[in-house]
Amino acid sequence: MAISTDVREISEQVIAPFAKHPLDPLYSAELEETVAILARENHLGDNVRIASINLIEPAKSLVEKHQPRSPFERKALAVLMDRGKRASYEAVVDLVNKSVSSVTPLPSGVQPSVMLDEFSECEQAVRRSPLFQAALKKRGVTDADLVMVEPWSAGMYGTELPEDKGVRRLRALCFLRSEPKDNGYARPMDSMVMVVDLYEMKVIRIEEYPIAPLPPEPANWAREYIPNMRKDLKPVDIVQPEGPSFTVEGNQVEWQKWKFRVGFTSREGLVLHTISYNDDGVERPILYRASICEMVVPYGDPREQYYRKNAFDIGEYGLGMLANSLALGCDCLGVIHYFDFPLVNSHGNVTPLTNAVCLHEEDFGILWKHTDWRTGQSEVRRSRRLSISFIATVGNYEYGFYWYFYQDGSIQCEIKLTGIMNTTALAPGETSPYGMEVAPQLNAPFHQHIFAARLVPSVDGPNNSVVEVNSVGVPTGPSNPHGNAFVAEETLFTTEKEAQRRVNSATARFWRVVNPSKKNRLGRPVGYRLVPGENCPPFVQPDAAVMRRAGFTSNHVWVTPYSPQERYAAGEYPNQHPTGDGLPNWTKANRKIDDTEIALWYVFAHNHVPRPEDWPVMPVSMLGFGFRPDGFFERSPAMDVAPPPAKSECCH
Repeated sequence: MAISTDVREISEQVIAPFAKHPLDPLYSAELEETVAILARENHLGDNVRIASINLIEPAKSLVEKHQPRSPFERKALAVLMDRGKRASYEAVVDLVNKSVSSVTPLPSGVQPSVMLDEFSECEQAVRRSPLFQAALKKRGVTDADLVMVEPWSAGMYGTELPEDKGVRRLRALCFLRSEPKDNGYARPMDSMVMVVDLYEMKVIRIEEYPIAPLPPEPANWAREYIPNMRKDLKPVDIVQPEGPSFTVEGNQVEWQKWKFRVGFTSREGLVLHTISYNDDGVERPILYRASICEMVVPYGDPREQYYRKNAFDIGEYGLGMLANSLALGCDCLGVIHYFDFPLVNSHGNVTPLTNAVCLHEEDFGILWKHTDWRTGQSEVRRSRRLSISFIATVGNYEYGFYWYFYQDGSIQCEIKLTGIMNTTALAPGETSPYGMEVAPQLNAPFHQHIFAARLVPSVDGPNNSVVEVNSVGVPTGPSNPHGNAFVAEETLFTTEKEAQRRVNSATARFWRVVNPSKKNRLGRPVGYRLVPGENCPPFVQPDAAVMRRAGFTSNHVWVTPYSPQERYAAGEYPNQHPTGDGLPNWTKANRKIDDTEIALWYVFAHNHVPRPEDWPVMPVSMLGFGFRPDGFFERSPAMDVAPPPAKSECCH
C-alpha cells in the first residue's frame, strides 16, 4: 500500500490531485473518483453498498521523509457489502493509476460497520412489518407515527437463534412519544424488540416481554417547552481584534511553537498527525499520530431485552459519519477556523460535512505565577491553549472530542459527554437494582463509557520505550527513621505482556514515554508523561460475552510494536464479530516493545450512575488524560511567554 522508494517507480508517480501532503484526507473529487473506478471495474451494483472509503495512510517512514511538492501515492480503502451474496470485501483503489489494486473478501461472519442508510431503512422495515403493527395493536397504540424506532447493533453473544446464522442484524427498541416533538426516551416500550435482517430488510421476529405501563411524564427539552428562561446573564464576548495567533495552510496548523496536521476518517473522526514542538529553532517530534480509536458503552441491566446493549460507537457505527456540522457561537466560541471534510454514503454519493472540526484559542487562567515577598517582585503569565474539536451524535448521546495544546509543551485529550440517557420503564412503586429512577416510573440504567486512545509516540525520534512510575512509601527503619520518606519506582516495559497495566491512584501511577538514545543535560532520557484522568475498570465480568469483543477494556494501558495494520483496539470489524479481535489477540505474541517504534494505547472510562439532574438532557461530564513533557525540555518551556498587557501594576 505504501509508496516504493525505488527511484524508477518514484519517477513515474505524479503528485496526487488536490492533495498537498500524503496525509491529507481524501478530497471530494478523490472520493468521487474512487466510486467511479469501483463502478467501472464492476465492483458496484444494485446489491452492493459502500460501508466506508478512507485514505490508506502511507508508510510512516515515507511520510517523515516527505518534502513539499515531491510525488506520493494516493490510495483509498473501500469496504463494500454485497447484500445479494451476503458477503463483504476490502477494495484497494489506486487513485494515481486509476485502478483497483486488490479485492479481499472479509472472513465469513465478519460484518462491516452499520451504515447510516441502514438505520433509516431498518426503521422503515419495522414500520411496514405486520408483526410490528400487531404488537402495537396488542398494546393499545393507535398512532404508529408516534412510535420512535431505535436500531441498536446486535453484537454476538452466543445466544443467537438458528435463523440468525449468517444474518446481518439490528435490534430495534421502541419508545412512544406523547406528541410528535416529545422526547421519545421519556416513554420506553420495554415489552418489544424487533430483530431485523439487514440483507433482506425485513423483520425476522419480534421478541415480546411482559408489558410495563408507560411512564406518565413527557420530557420535552427544546426551547419552546422551557418556560421562564433565565434573563439575567450579560453577554460575554471573545474578541481578537488582530485575529488568531494560529496559522492554517491546508491541513497543517502552526500555533506558538506547535505544528501538527489535521486528519479525519469516517470511523475515528478527528485524527492528529505529526505533532512537533519548535524548541529554540529545532523542530522536535512528539507524536506521529493520535486518535480515539474505539469506544464501547456496556449497560449493566442483565434482563433479557437489555443485556445486549453494548454499543461500539466507533467500530460498529463510525464517529466521522455521525459528526455534527458545528455552529459558531454555540458549539464553538471565539475566532474560529473550521475544517470541512467530505463523506460518502452507502450509495456512493459524496456530500460535504461543513464545519466538521473547530480550531480556536482559549484563555485558560494562570499559566504560572510567583510573588517574592522579600523583594516585592511579582510575575504572572496567562495560559492560552489551542483547542481542536469535533462533536458526534450517536443516537441518544452526544460526544465532544477535544485536543488541547498548551504553552508549556503539554497536550490534553478531553471528552465531553452529554445528550439523553437511554431509559427503561418501571411499574408503579417498582425500583431497579441496575439503574436509577430519574423521573416517575422512568429508569436510567447504570452504564459505562469506555474509550481507547491510540497514540503513536515519536518522542525526539522514532524509537521509544515506556516506563511505569509508582510512588511508594519507604518502611520506617534505618533508611527512614522518621517514616516520612517515599520514592518514585521506575519499571521499564520490555514486552507486551509486561505493559498490560491498570491505573492505580494508591501509587499515583503514571507512564513515561522515553527516547533511550536522546539524553537531556541531566543525563536522563528525554520523555513525555502519560497522566491519567478520571478512570475505572469495566464492571462486567471477565467471562461476559461482550468481553470477547471488548477485551481491550481489561487493561488501561497497552503497548505494542507500531504496526499500521493494528489500528483499532477492538480490531477492524467488531460488528457481530464471532470471536473478537484487537489488542488481546495481537499481544499474545508478547513482542518486544523497548527502544523501537511503538503504539501506546490508553483506555479510560466514565462510570455513569445516573441522577435526576441528568434528565431530560444530561449536563456535560468530562474525562480524559494528559501528555506532558517529562525531561523533554531543559527547563520550563513556558518561561518565554510574554506577560499579559498591563491592566494593573501586578502585570508590569
